[in-house]
Amino acid sequence: MNKNRQSEDRDRSWNQAKPMTTKEFQRFSSFIQEEFGIKMPPGKKTMLESRLGKRLRALGMNSYKDYENYLFNIKGMEIEIPHLIDAVTTNKTDFFREANHFDILYNQLLPKWFGQHKGKRDFSVWSAGCSSGEEPYTLAIVLNEFAENNPDFKYNILGTDISNEILEKAQRAVYPEDRIEPVPANLKRKYFLRSKDRKKKLVRVVPELRKKVAFRLLNFMDDFDFREKMDAIFCRNVIIYFEKPIQERLFQKFCEHLHPNGYLFIGHSETLAGMNLSLKQLSPTTYQKV
Repeated sequence: MNKNRQSEDRDRSWNQAKPMTTKEFQRFSSFIQEEFGIKMPPGKKTMLESRLGKRLRALGMNSYKDYENYLFNIKGMEIEIPHLIDAVTTNKTDFFREANHFDILYNQLLPKWFGQHKGKRDFSVWSAGCSSGEEPYTLAIVLNEFAENNPDFKYNILGTDISNEILEKAQRAVYPEDRIEPVPANLKRKYFLRSKDRKKKLVRVVPELRKKVAFRLLNFMDDFDFREKMDAIFCRNVIIYFEKPIQERLFQKFCEHLHPNGYLFIGHSETLAGMNLSLKQLSPTTYQKV
């Protein structure tokens, strides 16, 4: 059977797929929340049905029951979990997103930190939930600019995400040209290489910046398996997908991985109100460990 015929058969099978039942949704949503911490209330049934529908099509299945039986067995669990993670996670991000955080970092926090630690150790930053890399590479631009004006300043950046597929994109550091629109013109010229084939309209982060960022797979529901402390953690627009008790436990873990007086940045639509955390607020979405 040729590839076109196989594709036609998959399409025909997909067209005959039955809608996801409430019972099927409840099993999928409970598993997703328990394993990954991601909220899946009833209102997300249509979204989940659509996203998992792509997996049904790829696997040539014609019902969510078939997918359920496949997923919840030892072999299927091993093979399918990475695809399930990619299907249910949201990876919206931009360069210099919520730009005031980078202004605060560059103009206020870095000078203070450098004055206290000059030459003693590297400034370590963790981009938690780094998606396709725009946030850690933005951090690399900001920190590199600071380093050029302060020769003894050294830094390293860690980016983590739950999705292998999205981390591979981050490591490649190749983006459509329009994705770097928020980057100031002088920094575009300095830190991005344009594709030789101008029809492709792609750019890539320069090698010297790419080597400053390490990427690692991490599920926030697991124990953090690294010992290094961080001077700053950016966890922005991530906790909104978790229930409040999970949010608090997660930020407690972040606090444990911050150096004394280290900094935490959260998204502008997020809040730590009512949480028992060893943090003081510096600005609406910027905190310092106490």
